[in-house]
Amino acid sequence: MTMKLDARIPDGPVEKKWDKHRFELKLVNPANKRKYDVLVVGTGLAGASAAASLAELGYNVKVFCIQDSPRRAHSIAAQGGINAAKNYPNDGDSVRRLFYDTVKGGDYRAREANVYRLAQVSNSIIDQCVAQGVPFARDHGGTLDNRSFGGAQVSRTFFARGQTGQQLLLGAYGALMRQAGKGAVKLLPRREMVELVVVDGVARGIVVRNLITGKLESHAGHAVLLCTGGYGNTFYLSTNANSCNVGAAWLAYKKGAGFANPCFTQIHPTCIPQSGEHQAKLTLMSESLRNDGRVWVPKNKGDRRAPGDIPEAERDYYLERKYPSFGNLVPRDVASRAAKQMIDEGRGVGRTGLAVYLDFADAIKRQGQAKIAEKYGNLFDMYHHLTAENPYQVPMRIYPAVHYAMGGLWVDYNLMTTIPGLFCLGEANFSDHGANRLGASALMQGLADGYFIIPYTVGGWFAGNKFPKVDESHPAFRAAEASAAGRVKRLLEVRGKRTPVSFHKELGRLLWNNCGMARNEKGLREALERIPAIREEFWKDVMVPGSGADFNQALERALRVADYLEFSELLVRDALERRESCGGHFREESQTPDNEAKRDDANFSHATVWEYAGEGKPPIQHREPLEFKDVVPSQRSYA
Repeated sequence: MTMKLDARIPDGPVEKKWDKHRFELKLVNPANKRKYDVLVVGTGLAGASAAASLAELGYNVKVFCIQDSPRRAHSIAAQGGINAAKNYPNDGDSVRRLFYDTVKGGDYRAREANVYRLAQVSNSIIDQCVAQGVPFARDHGGTLDNRSFGGAQVSRTFFARGQTGQQLLLGAYGALMRQAGKGAVKLLPRREMVELVVVDGVARGIVVRNLITGKLESHAGHAVLLCTGGYGNTFYLSTNANSCNVGAAWLAYKKGAGFANPCFTQIHPTCIPQSGEHQAKLTLMSESLRNDGRVWVPKNKGDRRAPGDIPEAERDYYLERKYPSFGNLVPRDVASRAAKQMIDEGRGVGRTGLAVYLDFADAIKRQGQAKIAEKYGNLFDMYHHLTAENPYQVPMRIYPAVHYAMGGLWVDYNLMTTIPGLFCLGEANFSDHGANRLGASALMQGLADGYFIIPYTVGGWFAGNKFPKVDESHPAFRAAEASAAGRVKRLLEVRGKRTPVSFHKELGRLLWNNCGMARNEKGLREALERIPAIREEFWKDVMVPGSGADFNQALERALRVADYLEFSELLVRDALERRESCGGHFREESQTPDNEAKRDDANFSHATVWEYAGEGKPPIQHREPLEFKDVVPSQRSYA
C-alpha cells in the first residue's frame, strides 16, 4: 500500500477550524503570484468561480472547457436554488442548523469539518452573487426571497425562478470573462482532458484533445484543478448533459488519486419518466416544485383512471402520510425510495406504470394560477413542451432517476487529492454531502469551493513548496501524449459492428437494475461478473468510424464509454463492500421494519477510498474514519 490518507483537518472547535486554518496557511506575495500557473479543467460553477478568483488574485490561469463556451457547462441546468443560512424569513435558521441538516441529510457519512465550513461560507456566496448581479427572487419588501427544500424545516433556499443554476453560472462566467479580457485567464474551449501528467509524484500538467481538430495538446502548470462534475452518466439515462463524464477523475485515479465512496449515487425523485428506448437523457423537474405540489398515487392497485376521475378518498398522499413533519419535503433519497415502494406495490401511474403524480390543483386553488406561474412558470412550460400535457390542468408525472454523484476523488481539507498539486472541486470530489445530497446544496458547494476555499489553499500549496522547472518538453508530457494517442488508435482499429451507445445502454441497464435505487448482494455480484464481459466485448466489437485527426463525436463517446466500463466495476465493488444502507445507498439486506435505510455505524462510519493497483488487479481499499463530535449520529427520522 502506497497511499496515505491525511485529511489535514485543523484541531479546535468546529466553528473555529476554518478561520484558524486560513490564518495558518502560508501566503504568496502579491508580486509573486504571477509566477504560478494554474490549470483549471471544467467551467461549471466550481471551475468558473475558481478560475475567476485565482486570476483576480494575480495567478496565471488556463481554463479548459469541453463545450464551445463556459456558459454551456452543466451547472446551467440546475433549477431550484442555492442554500445559505441568512435566516431572512426569521424562522430559526443558523449556520449551525444548516450544518446539522446537511450532516443528517447525508446520513452521517460526511466530514463534520468540511460540512461546517460549507455552511459557514454560504452567506458570503449570496453576497458575492448579488454583487455580480444575479437576479435572485425578492419578496414584496425588496428583500431576497427564500423557499423550502427537502430535509429542512426552514426556508433557506435562494432562487431565480427555475433558472438558478443558469443565473449563478452567468455571474461566474461574467467574472471569468472579465479576467480573460484582462489577459489573466486563457480560455481554451472544446478541449477534453485525456491525461494527467505527474512528475516526481506531483501533478504538473495535463494533456487535452482538441475536439475540433483531434490534436493532442500539452499544458504545464504548478497546480491542476479538476472541476469536471460527477459520474452519473455511467448509468446512461440520467439528468446529466451528455458531455458530463467521469474521464478526468478516472484518469487521475489511475495516476494515483484515491477515489472515495463511488457507490454514493443520488437518485432524484422528481424527473420526467422515460418515454422510449431511444431517449438519450432524462429531464429534471426541480425539487422546489414539492413546495406546492402534492405527491400521490391511487390507493387501489392497478387503478388506471385519469387522475381527475380519482376522488380524494381514493388517493394516497403517501409522503404526507408517512412523514407528517416534513411531508412532501423529505430528502431526495427518502422520497425516491417511497416512490419505488408505491410502484412496486402496483400503484404507479401513466402508460408504463413507472410514475407517481405531482399535483398542483390545491396550490392553484389556494394561490391562483398566476402566482404559481410566477414561481415555477418556466418549469411548467418545460414539462408542457416535453410531454404535451398542461400541468396547470393535470398533475405532472414524475419518477426517480440518477442525478448527482456524492462520491468522487478523495480530497483533504485543502481540497487536494492524494496526488500533491492536484486539487478537486465541486461534484467531482467526495467531501461535503455524505451518502445523500440535500437539494440546493450542489450550487452551494461548487461556489464555496471556487470562490472562498481554493484561493486560500492553493496559495498555501504554492507558498509551502519549491517547484523544479517543468515545461511541455519534459519527457512525462511526451509519454502522456503517447498513452492518449495509443488509446485513440486502439479504438479506431477495432472496426467492430456495435456502436459505443449500444454498449453504454447495456451497461446502464445493468447498473440501474443491480445498483440503482436498491441493491443486494446477489445483484451486485451478478453485475461484477457481467461488467468485465461487456468490457471485453466492447474492445472486440465497438464501431468507431472516421479518424482521430478531426471532429469525431463517435470517438469522443467511445473514449468515455471505455472509462464507464472500467469505473462501473469500482462503483459496484464499493456498493458490495458497504454492507449497510445509508442515504442513496440502499442495501435491501439492511433496512428497518418500516423499510427505511438502516446504517451500521459500528462497521461503516468511514469513507471508503480506493487505490488503483494496476491493470487487471483488484483495487486496494483504504478507510478514512469519520468522527462526529458536534452532530451525534442517530436513526434518521423525518416523520
